[in-house]
Amino acid sequence: MKRLENKTAIVTGGASGIGLSISNRFAMEGAHVHLLDLKPEEAEDAAADIRSNGGQATAHVCDVSNQEQVMTIVQQIHNQQVVNILVCNAGIGFVGNLEKTSEVDFDRLYQVNVKGVYNAMYAAVPFFKENGGGVILNMASVVSSVGIPDRFAYSMTKGAVLTMTLSVATDYLAANIRCNCISPARVHTPFVDGFLAKNYPGHEAEMFEKLSKVQPIGRMGTPDEVANLALFLCSDEAAFITGCDFPLDGGFIKLRP
Repeated sequence: MKRLENKTAIVTGGASGIGLSISNRFAMEGAHVHLLDLKPEEAEDAAADIRSNGGQATAHVCDVSNQEQVMTIVQQIHNQQVVNILVCNAGIGFVGNLEKTSEVDFDRLYQVNVKGVYNAMYAAVPFFKENGGGVILNMASVVSSVGIPDRFAYSMTKGAVLTMTLSVATDYLAANIRCNCISPARVHTPFVDGFLAKNYPGHEAEMFEKLSKVQPIGRMGTPDEVANLALFLCSDEAAFITGCDFPLDGGFIKLRP
């Protein structure tokens, strides 16, 4: 039996990077995956690809910072299926210290990375309670726990994700709702490639090597490695795990010089 057989999962930011790997892995394990993503074509392509490989997937165009949109889509999914799993993965990055972070930048990071997680959990938790339980997995970061240069606003948002995770896990123990988070270090996604191409044209390979070696293990993580951990935490095999943060960081937090 597949590990998520007969389960329904919502994955925000599910059409690219880590979210896409999670969507694919969950579908392979039997879940009907609902991909919520801001980009219509990418979402439809990702869902179609899952279906072409025998999985179940539905695409939804959604701005996670818009509570009305999130509430409407989650309600529609609930009307059709019992929702078992919510993965709050959608997020955006920003490089800059306090003085280089404008109010516009700060608000934009907050709207997506903090309010987006709040909106998704706010929409899903009442249905989890109605259904007798559920699983929430949030995507935090190593910067939730340690300081790194030039990540002021991004660190603020991921710190909030970690503490929201702990709060929800505490408040909904009696409702049989588990809530955990994963804290990746650098993961090689299209975002990384785009960042290097924009900021280090002609020196992409050199900078990729430098960024890779920041992790003591000597490389970046892969989206599939994050998806593997996400699968375990959202499966019944992890039924005794809640209120935990799982660094997936190649030794970054504990083993840095």
